[in-house]
Amino acid sequence: MSKSQLLQIRLEESKKAELDRLCQQEQVTLSEKIRELIEAHIDTQSNSKDVHKMTYSTQSKPTNSILPAFNNEKKRTFTVGEMYSGPGGIGLALSNTRLQSRGLDLSFEHVWATDYDPDTCRTYKNNLLKGNPKALSICDDIRNVNIQELPVVDGFLYGFPCNDFSQVGESLGLKGKFGQLYKYGVEYINHANPLFIFAENVSGIGSSNSGKAFELILSELNNAGLHGYDLAVHHYKFEDYGVPQARHRYIIVGTRGDLGLRFKVPTPSLRMKTCKDAIENPRISSDAHNHELTRQSAVVVERLKYIKPGENVWTADLPEHLKLNVKGATISQIYKRLDPNKPSYTVTGSGGGGTHVYHWSEPRALTNRERARLQTFPDDYVFYGSKESVRAQIGMAVPVDGAKIILDSLLKTFAGKAYESIDPSNGFFKAGSLKVKAKKA
Repeated sequence: MSKSQLLQIRLEESKKAELDRLCQQEQVTLSEKIRELIEAHIDTQSNSKDVHKMTYSTQSKPTNSILPAFNNEKKRTFTVGEMYSGPGGIGLALSNTRLQSRGLDLSFEHVWATDYDPDTCRTYKNNLLKGNPKALSICDDIRNVNIQELPVVDGFLYGFPCNDFSQVGESLGLKGKFGQLYKYGVEYINHANPLFIFAENVSGIGSSNSGKAFELILSELNNAGLHGYDLAVHHYKFEDYGVPQARHRYIIVGTRGDLGLRFKVPTPSLRMKTCKDAIENPRISSDAHNHELTRQSAVVVERLKYIKPGENVWTADLPEHLKLNVKGATISQIYKRLDPNKPSYTVTGSGGGGTHVYHWSEPRALTNRERARLQTFPDDYVFYGSKESVRAQIGMAVPVDGAKIILDSLLKTFAGKAYESIDPSNGFFKAGSLKVKAKKA
């Protein structure tokens, strides 16, 4: 271990006060927090040098020089890259997925991942890339990344930012700040022609811009690269697959058009796992990472005592002084307590008071570790950053177990192994069959 050096710094009073507030919130010492911030800054700066800057061009054309091959190998480690990786829900599922059967041995290997948030990048890197020093963690706005210089991989996965497609908020779709970010993934596919693609987004994308946004995105993915991609488009309800949370997401799985493969949607197990079972079995250790309690105000504690499991602030029989005086806001998750006999409602990463997911019997919000359990992260998966940053990371992730079920089926598709399946909710589209074009500005 290298020798530590004493470092003294001067801060403006307002900055020092904010730093003290963060330390108190996260229950860490001032020196620990300063060290964490400095290390995160150094990591961010070093990562940003790994990939040259570029201005994105919408004129990207498929290249003939790169074409990953698949020759029906029985043993294969598929290299993968993730764009907008988040804290690693899909990434951990990739690490945990392996098909071994009668001479078969198929698995995945991380090569690169991108995200713009320093805390999220640290979480991903420290949990998933430690054993692979050659793997690239790129912490930068994707608009600054040279897409053409990203390593070519067999599989490309991305959950392009969902802010403008979510049903919570303005839902600006393609017109919003984040709506066009899916195009950077299309550019990478045009450049690298991966064997398969995996794209994820919120339920609201299906109706955004009167459904035109989803049609355009599917068309571009369907026609991307030299051969296009056969797409299976399905609206997954992860609680039907044993995830202890009602989380609904569109997942698009595509195989390159020249491979002659057809991914099928795995049949839901319909085995329900309750939120109580997920949180209590086994018990979370008191010294587990990210398990700090939220300090609830006396009013919130009193209000929660009147709200029964499964109820929210609008449906509970509350005394007048505990009701919310908010006009026009009747979101069902405000101060909603979990029903211990059902999966959790959707864990989110943003929102103010009353949106933190509330325990069924104790008058408090869940800890981040309990939220992570609902997202099927193991307790040894450490999230980095402030408590609110960790909450945001957990809320943006894809449930690990849900992603693994899909990736298991993808490996079986490449292996030619049959598995129980259902028809994709939104259809199967042969490569190049969708011809929707963007309207000219």
